[in-house]
Amino acid sequence: MISAVHEDEKERGITPYALTETEHGHVWGVCAEVEGLFGESQRGTYELFGWVPEGSGVPAWAGSRVWLVPQDEAFDAWLLEDAESLGQPPGTDSLVLTGLDDYEGPPERYRGRVRVHDGHRWLGSCREFTCILSPDQMPAPIVLRGLAQSDQLRAALTKGTRRALDLEEAALEIRDGRGELLTDRVLWATVSAWRPSSCGADLIDLELDGGRFTPVPEYARPIWERWLAGPPAAVNTWAGLDTRRRGAWHDLVRERACRRSHRDRPAGHAYELDGRYITDEPALYLALGEAVNGPGGYFGGCLAALDDCLRGTFGYTAPAALLWRDAATARGHLSHALTPDGQPHDLFTAVLESLAEGGMDVTLA
Repeated sequence: MISAVHEDEKERGITPYALTETEHGHVWGVCAEVEGLFGESQRGTYELFGWVPEGSGVPAWAGSRVWLVPQDEAFDAWLLEDAESLGQPPGTDSLVLTGLDDYEGPPERYRGRVRVHDGHRWLGSCREFTCILSPDQMPAPIVLRGLAQSDQLRAALTKGTRRALDLEEAALEIRDGRGELLTDRVLWATVSAWRPSSCGADLIDLELDGGRFTPVPEYARPIWERWLAGPPAAVNTWAGLDTRRRGAWHDLVRERACRRSHRDRPAGHAYELDGRYITDEPALYLALGEAVNGPGGYFGGCLAALDDCLRGTFGYTAPAALLWRDAATARGHLSHALTPDGQPHDLFTAVLESLAEGGMDVTLA
């Protein structure tokens, strides 16, 4: 039982955050504010020696998915997500790249030539590389302000032992202004401090160790604030965003969709896709999701996810028809992509093939 959670609910409004124990599902508490949700994650940093740019080189934000491809084909390419260029250190021929490493990271024992691309064009190459170890930084704590605590949490805090204060794996559930579950963030909830809150009687500010928590990037904060107010009422609300922020928008679209049930339309339905703003991969899936499921709708985020959606339970039943307006925009921007190992790839055609195989009769306009 959670004491004080439902009391005076009309006065306090919807409490968007709930800390929930993942194994049994009981709620440790709910609150209206979380400090530390946004921040910067630990990033991999690489110095690329003998950097030779290709084309226009590397912009400050290098791309949402940047691949480093070893010249030796015995080694796999590795991925830096949300990659940024820190430029060339003075007096060197190097380039410094930073980003979120994929789960494997760079191949061990390989220090030879690497060629770099962003999934669409080659950015350059280097003769060798090294990983720069970042200085250890104390992670910022997660503070749940004005937390209405459950009886279980109250008992743990009263006991106060190290074991009692280790709440183990928990999910920070996040709801929008309508009270609908938007997403969650898993963390290892170890209590480091707590104190009475200025937000109200019987409420506390609970501080959790942030060492095993991945914060939401700061650049995505406006996107989250928009979605926390509620889902969009119109399609293309994302159209004015750049590729990086379109990706953040799609992340929330996907996470929200995976927590909701969908009513499949009957077979034979006719859909219409607004293709005016499909200038990158996130826009492709955002527009497709809204064509099938309306504003803020989801219908895949990669070819494998698209195939899953076409099998049903995501608002679609085969066969159906899709009128794709302004298809030339997507064709022009997505027909010349690169696979992780740098091979040419026509994403536009691949999507059309997936739709056709899934029973969608597509008309390009």
